[in-house]
Amino acid sequence: MKTKIIFNKDDNSASIYIMKIFHTSVDKVWNHFTQAELLDQWWAPKPWKCKTLKMNFQPEGIWNYTMIGPENEKSFSGVQFHEINFHRCFDYSAFFTDENGSVDSKFAPSNWLIGFTGVEEGTKLTVNIHFKTTEDMATLLEMGFEDGFKMGLHQLEDLLNKKD
Repeated sequence: MKTKIIFNKDDNSASIYIMKIFHTSVDKVWNHFTQAELLDQWWAPKPWKCKTLKMNFQPEGIWNYTMIGPENEKSFSGVQFHEINFHRCFDYSAFFTDENGSVDSKFAPSNWLIGFTGVEEGTKLTVNIHFKTTEDMATLLEMGFEDGFKMGLHQLEDLLNKKD
């Protein structure tokens, strides 16, 4: 049985809060957010696939990846990691890029804080995403972010449940 995903949008603060419980240990959930070969297995909502182009998980390191659609269409993105607290949380700036990893200025970046907390049921994942403006947040949501991210989290849950 899939656990519920809480997905709250706050127009006043131009932010999104997401929470989900995984019935597994913090280290397993952490690894699936911080290791390219594991991220590639769930990050893109099916039928899309994620392919990491470059990843350096350390403060000021970069993760560049592409989402590949069923008709081989491609969307490129990147993140720059900032503070990392092992098995607790990390934050990054997320942005769209071109195929060479150069930031696409047509889309505003967003700031993410991802937290991992051990709870009785396993791991509570929290994701806080902050935007410069409500319009920037609306643009991402209009691109299908809510449904796509929820699909990815359910795919992660299926993957973790298979491995346990």
